[in-house]
Amino acid sequence: MAETSLSLLDRLHCSEDRAAWQRLTELYSPLIRHWVCRFPLQASDADDLVQEVLAVVVAKVAAFVHDGRPSSFRSWLRAISVNRMRDYWRARCSRDLTTGSPEFIRMLEELHDPHSGVSRLWEQEHDHFVLRRLLELIEPEFKPTTWEAFRRHVIGGEPADAVASALGVTPNVVFITKSRVLQRLREEARGLIDDLDPDLNFS
Repeated sequence: MAETSLSLLDRLHCSEDRAAWQRLTELYSPLIRHWVCRFPLQASDADDLVQEVLAVVVAKVAAFVHDGRPSSFRSWLRAISVNRMRDYWRARCSRDLTTGSPEFIRMLEELHDPHSGVSRLWEQEHDHFVLRRLLELIEPEFKPTTWEAFRRHVIGGEPADAVASALGVTPNVVFITKSRVLQRLREEARGLIDDLDPDLNFS
């Protein structure tokens, strides 16, 4: 299998692929921080908790095996996040009434329940955050004009004819560009986001 066809999860099984470990951290830090900051924590405590969650993810992700079920990875990540938040609460609730508040506990319980509205929101936001972050990370792999065509046609929703005219290319080039970038995105996201739709929603 060629190097470029390996997903991020594939590369993480190689302990010496430092770039993959760095990409994992860059990819998931914004999502984890977004969720941690929903809880009634001080900024410094939120920073510590983000680092604790990421440390567990980095330590265990190489052993993660996708079981073929939809949302396997994001459910695994959610479980780690909940467990680290629980540990954090248990270690601090005796001295920090804010961290030990009923609201904190209730949100943890809802996030733990895979059928709750909070868990469904986690899944939606996981895909949204990861998709947008992956696009940022793969952008440097393409020429500026290629990315501009993709950005305007796929992300911006402009007609292929209009994009082609503005960039001085044919509509067929715009369609080929869309195919190339989406193929690369699917390669990188395989196992992280299930069933990437050809008509992605970037809103």
